[in-house]
Amino acid sequence: MGKKLYRSDHDKMLAGVLGGVAELTDLDATILRIIYVILTIFTAGFPLFVLYIASAIIIPRREAE
Repeated sequence: MGKKLYRSDHDKMLAGVLGGVAELTDLDATILRIIYVILTIFTAGFPLFVLYIASAIIIPRREAE
């Protein structure tokens, strides 16, 4: 089975959503955060902020292994 999306416990600034996306896609979390901030500024922010909060609620944390 393939990779699953989880919130990151070790690479997080707020809830670990972008850190989890970075782990899933093998991208640098800092680059994803910069892209997120730029998109938030240029799209009036509210839709992306709501999407982040919803993702933080919906995406589960990785259980301790």
